Amino acid sequence: MKTSDFDYSLPPELIAQTPLEPRDASRLLVLDRAREALEHAAFRDIGNYLRPGDLLVLNETRVIPARLFARKIPTGGRVELLLLRRCGELEWEVLAGGKGLNPGRRLQVESGPQVEIGAALNGARRLARFAEPIEPYLGRAGHVPLPPYIHTALKNGERYQTVYARESGSAAAPTAGLHFTPRLLESLAIRGVKSARVVLHIGLDTFAPVNEEDPQEHHIHSEWCRLDREAAEQINRTRSAGGRIVAVGTTSVRTLESAARLASAGETVRPYDGAADLFILPGYQFRAVDALITNFHLPRSTLIMLVSAFAGRKRILQAYAVAVQQGYRFYSFGDAMLIL
Repeated sequence: MKTSDFDYSLPPELIAQTPLEPRDASRLLVLDRAREALEHAAFRDIGNYLRPGDLLVLNETRVIPARLFARKIPTGGRVELLLLRRCGELEWEVLAGGKGLNPGRRLQVESGPQVEIGAALNGARRLARFAEPIEPYLGRAGHVPLPPYIHTALKNGERYQTVYARESGSAAAPTAGLHFTPRLLESLAIRGVKSARVVLHIGLDTFAPVNEEDPQEHHIHSEWCRLDREAAEQINRTRSAGGRIVAVGTTSVRTLESAARLASAGETVRPYDGAADLFILPGYQFRAVDALITNFHLPRSTLIMLVSAFAGRKRILQAYAVAVQQGYRFYSFGDAMLIL
């Protein structure tokens, strides 16, 4: 297995720059593994492929306005800080954009507190210590960080949040969930498709390509996740009754499979609160996920490797080739796949 095995060609014009309105107007490519079949549908019709008794697992993380602009003290040069991970009451790991951001450099956040650059980490990563907790300032000082392949300004920041986002902490959205509307979720519930909520706070490493020739040498990023007792009971009841666990997005997959490692005989998952550091490659045996709703992922990424583990690498690459041929929209604001 080589990283190049997960490469594919994508015309740049198929990278979606803006979200569709309404949310569920996106297209849906349905991959049925048992029948070796592909179908084209609209996301609003996803209920036609789900059954009463199925359980959607939704990641209710909320994207924080983690992009900050600051001025160097005393020169006034402008720099950018991207909050990646909270390390303490005042300390954050940040991605620093600008020259001369060495340990000891003081900055003034625009519409926020002062901050001092601490230890230099890998690449442009730094530890930063704010004079006050930064969270109360994010509403006026922070900006929603869009992925690097999106070059069009987002008019409404809520379109980079799911309609069920509740718990702030992500640097990126769980994009498979962006297609759902309250009305669609309600119609699915009426059909007997229930939902459970989990949390995984997404870091920017989710967009990082795998640069090693052998993907097994890649150091997978770790993210914090939580699957509480209520969700665990819903999942275990669903499986016991013969329903399917439908993960909405790769983040839900990582949370479910992390919780499945703790399960005893007769259980699918147990409550879990901790690191999601699974690197899911072809050959992985899924314990908790029966079906997957996901967007189209970047080539050579850990995410295309995960969906290839779930559906088979050849199937995924064939499906992506069809999606390119049919003009599907790719990546965060793009169309969706349902893998059964």
